[in-house]
Amino acid sequence: MATAKQNTKRRQEQIAQATLALVAEHGLAACNVAAVARRVGLVPSALYRHFRNKDHMLDAAVEVIQSKLLDNVRAVCARQTHAIERLHDLLQQHVQLIKKSRGIPQVIFSPDFYVDRPQRRARVCDGIRQYLAAVADMIREGQATGTIRPGLDAETAAVLFLGLVQPSAVLWNLSSGKFNVARHAEKAWPLFVQILTTG
Repeated sequence: MATAKQNTKRRQEQIAQATLALVAEHGLAACNVAAVARRVGLVPSALYRHFRNKDHMLDAAVEVIQSKLLDNVRAVCARQTHAIERLHDLLQQHVQLIKKSRGIPQVIFSPDFYVDRPQRRARVCDGIRQYLAAVADMIREGQATGTIRPGLDAETAAVLFLGLVQPSAVLWNLSSGKFNVARHAEKAWPLFVQILTTG
């Protein structure tokens, strides 16, 4: 029974990833059950066993994005002991996530994604807030150990951290992958460290 549940969860994540990939390549309008089913090698009727409709698949894609962001937070906290190293590692993981899933900016920043979907808007907002709260916690840990200056507002610094990636993710998406997100993040990183440590 556990194996069947694991297989179902894996299949649902695969479908959600395929939904993101389809949106990245062809836009939200091209995302439908038949197209996603083709991408994962299923007939549409088999896909309906996992998701009721297109909206349900898009909601699952949001959950995958949020889960991966928070998984990255847990992973860097397990790997690194110092706040600044954790933040640098998290920045690199965030960049890799965007590069692997080009559909993320298109989904998150598309007005069509939220039309008549206040619950979806609230879920995305909540996910971003959770991520920012985790980043702010890392900054406060650095303040407690003396590696980050004490007068810095942790919540504001967390939003600045997100700003190292999100605008460049939009540019990367608009340029069909030509804008170098990783290079931008690495060039911006020393400026962010300066804000954290010296102001």
